[in-house]
Amino acid sequence: MAEYSSLLSDLSDNITNEDLEQLKSACKEDIPEDQSNNITSSKEWFSYLEKNDKLAQDNLSYIEHIFEISRRPDLLTRVIEYRTTVLKISEDDEIDTKLTRIPSAKKYKDIIRQPSEDEIIKLAPPPKKV
Repeated sequence: MAEYSSLLSDLSDNITNEDLEQLKSACKEDIPEDQSNNITSSKEWFSYLEKNDKLAQDNLSYIEHIFEISRRPDLLTRVIEYRTTVLKISEDDEIDTKLTRIPSAKKYKDIIRQPSEDEIIKLAPPPKKV
């Protein structure tokens, strides 16, 4: 739990008021406008997400998605580092998480995957010019 608190504190330190408005805007479908107006700090935003089951120490996919669409790769990287080092989530699990964080994407899970060696088409090198 200490690592999770440390992560949220680190993220909060790197979210300006302008960033917060952008993040709140990115999740306007999940936070009613009257409640969004009451959120004035990143710590309050994280607290709201936790209370509404959008964020937990073992469930970070929602904020990963929000940081991704808000174009904050620096914050996204910190969350992914926490997930891979503290939670020890494998690369396959990470792909599953990315594909299932959006309900409509679940049906594509089997389509979007890395091909096996047998499935890769090998092309011959181009002919050499004389």
